[in-house]
Amino acid sequence: MSTPANPEPLRWGILSTGRIAGTFARGLAASRRGRLVAVGSRSAESAARFAAEHGVAPEHTHASYEALLADPEVEAVYLATPHPEHIEWAVKTAEAGKHLLCEKPAGLNHGEAMVMIQAARRAGVLFMEAFMYRCHPQTAKVVELVRSGAIGEVRLISAGFGFRSDYAPESRLWKNALGGGGILDVGCYPMSFARLVAGAATGAPFAEPVEVTGSGQLHPESGVDICATATLRFASGILAQLSTAIGVAIDNAARIFGTEGFIEVPHPWVVMKSGGGQVIRLQRRGASAPEIFEIDAPNVYALEADAFAEALRSGARAVPAMPPEDTLGNLAALDRWRRAIGLEYAAEKPAAAGPLTLARRPLARRAPGSPETIPAGRIAGLAKPVSRLFMGCDNQLSFSHGAAMWDDYFERGGNAFDTAYIYGGGRMERLLGAWMRARGVREEAVVLVKGGHTPLCTPDQIVRQLRESLDRLQTDHCDLYCLHRDNLEVPAGELLEALAGEARAGRIRGAFGGSNWSTARIAEANAYAKAKGLPGFGLLSNQFSLARMVEAPWAGCLSASDAESRAWLAARAGGPEEVALLAWSSQARGFFTERAAPERLEDKELVRCWYAPDNWERRARLVALAHEKGVSPPALAAAYVLAQPFPAFALIGPRTLAETESSLECLRVTLSLAERAWLNLERDSR
Repeated sequence: MSTPANPEPLRWGILSTGRIAGTFARGLAASRRGRLVAVGSRSAESAARFAAEHGVAPEHTHASYEALLADPEVEAVYLATPHPEHIEWAVKTAEAGKHLLCEKPAGLNHGEAMVMIQAARRAGVLFMEAFMYRCHPQTAKVVELVRSGAIGEVRLISAGFGFRSDYAPESRLWKNALGGGGILDVGCYPMSFARLVAGAATGAPFAEPVEVTGSGQLHPESGVDICATATLRFASGILAQLSTAIGVAIDNAARIFGTEGFIEVPHPWVVMKSGGGQVIRLQRRGASAPEIFEIDAPNVYALEADAFAEALRSGARAVPAMPPEDTLGNLAALDRWRRAIGLEYAAEKPAAAGPLTLARRPLARRAPGSPETIPAGRIAGLAKPVSRLFMGCDNQLSFSHGAAMWDDYFERGGNAFDTAYIYGGGRMERLLGAWMRARGVREEAVVLVKGGHTPLCTPDQIVRQLRESLDRLQTDHCDLYCLHRDNLEVPAGELLEALAGEARAGRIRGAFGGSNWSTARIAEANAYAKAKGLPGFGLLSNQFSLARMVEAPWAGCLSASDAESRAWLAARAGGPEEVALLAWSSQARGFFTERAAPERLEDKELVRCWYAPDNWERRARLVALAHEKGVSPPALAAAYVLAQPFPAFALIGPRTLAETESSLECLRVTLSLAERAWLNLERDSR
C-alpha cells in the first residue's frame, strides 16, 4: 500500500483532558503526520488549561465534547475519557464524520465494541483502538522473529502487566462503576500480545483462543479484580499464561518459548525509551548467550498517531497495527477472562438496564423501506406483523452482548425472537426478558417459545415448561409456540389438547405448531382439531434450505426441504389450513460459505450433514447465480428460503453485528420461479 509523498498533516482534536490525553498530545507534537488543532472538555477551565499547555488556539478550545465534534477543523478525534464512556462518544464521533482513535480498552465488553465499530463502519470513518505498543518497531521485530521460525514452533507465551496501588474507593482503578480492576486497565495488554504472537506463529495477523480459564482475587467492597491470571489455549496448540494486577507489583515482561529457544521482551508495553533503551533477547537452543536486538524509536504515541494518519491518507479501511477485528477479538477474550473469575460490572447486569441502548440513546426504528430495514409478513392467528427474519436467542453470552444484538435488530425493524426452554438452561430467556422489559418493547415484540424437547414432550411437561419460560421472559404470554420435538408415543391429539388449553388460558396468543414434526403428524393433529372444534397447528419449524440435509445435526431433527413437504405447505397457503414455515439452518450451517469445499474435511459436522453430490451441484449453481446478481452465496441461499410459495420465515443466529448485517443481504434479492427451480435441480435451465 503506497502512501502519498507529502500527505497533509492529519488535524486532531482531543476529547477529554485527563492524564492520558496529555500524554497523547505530547506524542502528537513529536509526530510527522499529525498536529493538534482542538480540544474538548466538560469545563471551560479544563479546556483552557489543556489548550495553553499544548498550544491549541482559543477558537478551537471547547467547553463541551459536542462542540469539539462540531469543529470543522477537526478530522480525527483521540477519545480519552474513562472507558465506560467510550461507547457513547465513539458513536457520536463517528456520526459526526470524524475518524476515531479510541483509548484502550475500547469498551467495557465485546458488545460495546461491536456497537462503536459498527457505527464507524456505517459512517465510513477509520477506527483504531489505541494499543500504542502495537505501532512500535519492537513489537514488529518480535512478530518477525516468531514468523521466521527463530525459536522453532511456538509452544508457550508468558506475559504480565501489573502494579501495586493502594485501595482508593473513588479511584478509577478501584471503582466498579468506572470499570476498574486489572484485567481491563492493563490485563488487556498481555491478552493482546498473546493473541498477536499466536497469530504470527500460524501466519495470521492474530489468533483467537479456543479456551480461556482463569483465577482472580476480587476486592471485597468494590468487586473489581485486585490480581488475576489466565490460561489460554489456541487451536494451534499454543498455550499462554497471563497475569495482571492493580494491588501487587508483578513482572511486566513477555516471553515466548519455542522448540528451538525463547524470546524475552523485558519492556513490552511502556516502550518510551530511545538510544538503545529497548531490547529483545533471543536465546537459541544450544547457544551460549542470547542475541540482543536493540530497538531505537521515537515517542510511541507519535508512532501511533503516524500509523493512524498513514492508513487514513492511503485510503485504508483499518490501521494494520490494530484493526477493528483485533479489538473485537481482544474484548471477547477479556470477557471470557472476567467470566472465569466471576467479575461482572454493575453496569453490565440486567438489573441496571434501562430504556436507553448501549450507546446511551433511545431505541429508535430506522426509516421504513430503507435497505437496512427488515420487512414483515403475516402469520395466521397473530394480529402483529412478523419480521421475515427471526432473531435466534440461543448464543448471547451476556446481557451486554444480547443488548447489542437485539437493539440493532429492533432498530432495523426486526421484532421476532426465537427462544426455547432448553437454551442455555433458561439463561437465554431470562436475558431476553430483561431486555424487553428494560426497553419497553414487549407489546411490539413477537416471541416464539419452544418447549417439550425430548424426552419431556408430554402434555404435562409442555404446560409446566411454558409457564416457566413465561416467568423467565417476564411476560404472561408468548405470541407463537412450537413443540421443540415430537413424541410419537403420544397421540397428536393429546399434545394438541395441551396447546389448545394454554391458548384458551391466554398464555399462547397467536399460532402454535411443531418444530421437527412431519407433515403427516401435523395433519393428524389438525384432523383432531377440526373434529373437536379446536385451533389447529399453524406453524412448522423444521430445517429448510436449498441444500438437502443428508443427516440431522441433532437427534430428532426433521427437514421440510423435500418436494413432498414443500408441496404440502404450498397446497395450504392462503387457505384456512395454512401453515407457516419457520426455517432453521436456512443456510445449511455454512455449506454455502468458503468453509465448504470437497477437499475440506476438517469440519466433521458440515461433512456429515451436507456433503453429497447433489448438494455440490446446487452449490455450484448458487455460486454462479449469486455472482450474476452481485450478492454473496449465503445471501442467495437465504433468499431461496424466503421466496417459497407459502409463508416462510428464516430463523437466523448471528453472533456479531457484522453477521446480522450480512444476513440482511438476502432481503435485497429476488428469485423467479424458474431460478428457484433451477437452483434446486428441478430443471436444467432458467
